[in-house]
Amino acid sequence: MSGPTLGNPKNTIEILQKYNFSFQKKFGQNFLIDTHVLDKIIKAANITKDDLVLEIGPGIGTMTQYLAEAAGKVIAVEIDKNLIPILADTLGEYENVQVINEDVLKLDIRALTERENGGRPIKIVANLPYYITTPIIMGLFEEHVPMESITVMVQKEVADRMQSGPGSKDYGALSLAVQYYASPYIVANVPPNCFMPRPKVGSAVIQLRKHEHPPVSVKNEKFLFHIIRASFNQRRKTLANGLNNSGQFSLPKDKITEGIERLGKGAGVRGEALKLEEFAKLADYLWEQIQEGSGP
Repeated sequence: MSGPTLGNPKNTIEILQKYNFSFQKKFGQNFLIDTHVLDKIIKAANITKDDLVLEIGPGIGTMTQYLAEAAGKVIAVEIDKNLIPILADTLGEYENVQVINEDVLKLDIRALTERENGGRPIKIVANLPYYITTPIIMGLFEEHVPMESITVMVQKEVADRMQSGPGSKDYGALSLAVQYYASPYIVANVPPNCFMPRPKVGSAVIQLRKHEHPPVSVKNEKFLFHIIRASFNQRRKTLANGLNNSGQFSLPKDKITEGIERLGKGAGVRGEALKLEEFAKLADYLWEQIQEGSGP
């Protein structure tokens, strides 16, 4: 194989002009044109010939070429049908690449890994438009897709949120959800000039290494995330008021306050002060109260 040919501006412009491609704002398309960043992503994802890699949003196939050189097999999921003929061209010489023209949010990735990898964990690599980052990443975790890691290019502030801890302004429901499922690690910060067209904001490559077991055990995982989301929905309110106003569950406010006080926190505490372990304890206590209340 001749090795990757995309990843620099000249070749990217040539292929876009050849196919008279126009960028779709609705798909948030920004193509990477920096070979150093591509090398960093491949290195961080630690891809070997034993791996099946799922790439979300291959674009014109820039990173796909690099992945195909390193992996056993690459399945690339692209939503924009206008990119499919381009991918057929740029990936034509790689026999280990399969392109699927689908919306990844509608794809049964668990079934795909079962079929293509015998249910063994896959590695996921993506360059995601910022408006769809959270639903895709949370969908992969919540569906318990067998995977080792997600190495993903996201908006810089989203990467900061994913790895921030209690008390910081970036800390919120996304931080807690990601850290429940994985260890986040920022691989590289990527300035706007590494993309075509240039985005208005900086980006970062973040790797989420999936925990074998979540760091906390809870009686009801879905309920834990109801509590977490409700705690940050109204950031200016105290945690007790936020939970009480959420309409997520029917508990008197004194029970909610009691649950918070059992953590050794005052009634005026806000959601951003609680660690994941404390949210787990609070969720378990409130879940018990609901179960007792719904008994005979």
